[in-house]
Amino acid sequence: MTKETLGYVKLEWVCPSCGTRNPGPQKLCANCGTAQPADVHFEEVAQDELLTDEAEIAKAKAGPDIHCAYCGTRNPAGSLKCSRCGAELKEGTARATGRVVGKYRTEAAPDVTCPSCGATNPANAAKCAKCGAPLTEPAEQAAPAAEPAAKKAGLPMGCLIIGALAVGAIILFMMLATRTKDVTGEVAATAWKRVVAIDALVPVQQQGWRDEIPQGATLESCREELRYTQKEPAAGAIQVCGTPYKVDTGSGYAEVVQDCVYQVYDDRCRYTVLAWTQVDQVVAQGQGDQPYWPAAVPAAGQRQGAVTEVYEVVFDSDGERYTYRTDDPDDYARFAVGSEWVLSINSFGDVTDVQPGQ
Repeated sequence: MTKETLGYVKLEWVCPSCGTRNPGPQKLCANCGTAQPADVHFEEVAQDELLTDEAEIAKAKAGPDIHCAYCGTRNPAGSLKCSRCGAELKEGTARATGRVVGKYRTEAAPDVTCPSCGATNPANAAKCAKCGAPLTEPAEQAAPAAEPAAKKAGLPMGCLIIGALAVGAIILFMMLATRTKDVTGEVAATAWKRVVAIDALVPVQQQGWRDEIPQGATLESCREELRYTQKEPAAGAIQVCGTPYKVDTGSGYAEVVQDCVYQVYDDRCRYTVLAWTQVDQVVAQGQGDQPYWPAAVPAAGQRQGAVTEVYEVVFDSDGERYTYRTDDPDDYARFAVGSEWVLSINSFGDVTDVQPGQ
């Protein structure tokens, strides 16, 4: 699928010394001056805002920052020498990129309360507008209690119980179907049935894409429908995109992207065409070991169609009667009336296997 870039947003980092939230690109903590750690974990801000300043957008696009191999100073992407010690950065370490930070949030975030004076501040504020105190991470707030698994998944307990019962029923059915017992049975009767279909060319209504309609068909009606979805743009295709999300660029910024696919629509049509269709059948059936095919004589404009055959063998076993069915005439020919066989019977009374008796 195609990734569409919507823009860039600023991330933030939390000072490990005082807990102050700082803008992602900022090297030093605004409250205590602690340098941004090399292994800093950039986080989402409370309220996402797409960058509009071209210079800042260029920084966000530039790529991950590079940490000097000698003094550890953070340098912007593209730098050749460390801004602090002057060392060449070819041996420096670039920040990791590509981590999905979270969903792009356009909804308004609630204001935050200053822990020092109680004043209300905008969600993204790093310092209190009234007293200047840093708006640190509220360490005293406990994490919300985990919801029960069923509730968290959004499924009512009743649905989970029904699902569990359904799975149990399937497992039970498979166990019963595969659990067998062996019994000795004697062939009591055999029967066969053979059918020959008679086909004719008749008008048949069908559906298909406009470019697949056969020649000679009568077009009735068409309507536009989704034909397929593809990853790349195409003329006339409709772009469908998922929820935008933020990807860490390694520079204190995140790229806002969304995954998109392209839906291609086409005419789906109803049409009438002459097609070979079964209009009659000839049947022969009987008992014993001499099955034969019925004489099929198609009329003018008709032809012989598909043939089908079914064979049944009835066994008696200690007062019980079992029926074995096959469509193989050679298999059927093995069973002479009065012969003995070992039958594998499942829990539903079906014959699953037949072997010659001792």
